[in-house]
Amino acid sequence: MSTPATEKDAPERILAIDALRGFDMFWITGGDKLFLAATGLLFLKFPGVQAALDHQLHHAPWGERLVFYDLIMPLFLFIVGAAMPFSFSRRLERGDAKGAIYRKIASRTAILFVLGMAAQGNLLRFDLAQLHIYCNTLQAIAAGYAIGGVIMLNTGVRGQCIATAALLIGFWGLLAFAPVPGHAAGVLEKDANIALYVDDMVLRQFSDGKAYTWVLSSLGFAATVLFGILSGHVLRSEISGGARLARLIAAGVALVLIGEVWNLFHPVIKYIWTPSMVVWTAGWCCLLLGLFYFLIDLRGYRKWAFPFVVLGANAIVAYMAPNFIRFGDISAVLFSGPDRLGVSGDLLRAAGAFLLLWAPLYWMYKKKMFVRI
Repeated sequence: MSTPATEKDAPERILAIDALRGFDMFWITGGDKLFLAATGLLFLKFPGVQAALDHQLHHAPWGERLVFYDLIMPLFLFIVGAAMPFSFSRRLERGDAKGAIYRKIASRTAILFVLGMAAQGNLLRFDLAQLHIYCNTLQAIAAGYAIGGVIMLNTGVRGQCIATAALLIGFWGLLAFAPVPGHAAGVLEKDANIALYVDDMVLRQFSDGKAYTWVLSSLGFAATVLFGILSGHVLRSEISGGARLARLIAAGVALVLIGEVWNLFHPVIKYIWTPSMVVWTAGWCCLLLGLFYFLIDLRGYRKWAFPFVVLGANAIVAYMAPNFIRFGDISAVLFSGPDRLGVSGDLLRAAGAFLLLWAPLYWMYKKKMFVRI
C-alpha cells in the first residue's frame, strides 16, 4: 500500500469497479427481496429492526430524507463514470482517433436510449399513445455518459472539475431563479418546478407524467457521471494504493458534508436530481468505492465479492432480463409448496428468483461472454 506506482504500473482494471457495479445491480434484480426475506427470518422477534431495514429498501417519498435505496441510481451513473478513464485511455493508447470515440459515444447513447424505452417506456407495445421517450435509468446514464464523454475527451482533470462545478451551479441557478409559469421563481414542489415544466414542454405527450424529471435534470446526470470520472482518475493515478484510498475517503466525506450544508437552503430531491442531491450522493458513492477498493484491490479479499462481479460483468443483461422474464413468478411456481413455511418460504422463493437470473450470468462469465454496448 505504501509503494508508489508508476504510470506503467497503474492498474488497467480495478476489480472493485466491477464488484460495486454488481453490488448496485444486486438490489434491483431481486436482491432487495432476498435481503428482506433473509433479515425477516433473522429478525423474526425484532419487528422494529425489520421495519427499519424495509424502510431503507424503498424509495423515500417526495420531501423526505433519502434512504439507501435512493443511492442505487446515482451509484449506477457514478460507476459508469469511474470506468471511463480506463476505457477511454485504452482506446487513445491503441491509437483510436477522437472521431472514432465520438462515434462510439453516439452509438452507445442511442442504444441506451432505445433500451430504456424498451425497459420502461412501453416501446414494445408499438403504440405511440403509450410511448415514453425519456423515463429510465439507462437513458439518464446515456445523457450523463454523452455529456461527460465529450467533456473528458476535450479537457484534463482540471477542466473536468470546472465543468462539474459549472453544471452544478448552472443547474442550481435554473432551479432557483428561472420562472415557472403560474408560480414564483425557484419553486420546488412535486407538481411545480422548472425541471418538470421543461419536461412538459419538450416531451409533451411522450412524458411519463410522474414526479421524476429528465431533460433539465440531464445536467445533474452529467455531473454525477463526472464525479465518477474524477474518482476513476484517482484510481488510475500514479500514487500509491493507500493514497488513492485516502483521496476517495476524503472526497467522500467532504462531498457528503457539502451536500448536507447545501441541503439547508437548496433541498436534496432525487426526483429532480437537484445539485445538492448530486453532491451528497456522490460523496456516498466515493465512500462505497473506497470501501470496495480497500477490501478487494488493496487487501485482496475477493471471494465474497464474486457474486457481485458476475452481475457487474454483464450488467446490461442483468438489468434488461427481468423486464422480459418474470423470474419471481417462475420461482413462485417452482417453490409454491413451502407456503406453510411462512417467512422461510418467502426466503426460498426470493432466493430462487435471484438464482434464476444469476445462474445464466455465471455461465456467461465462465464462458467469457460479455455483452458490451
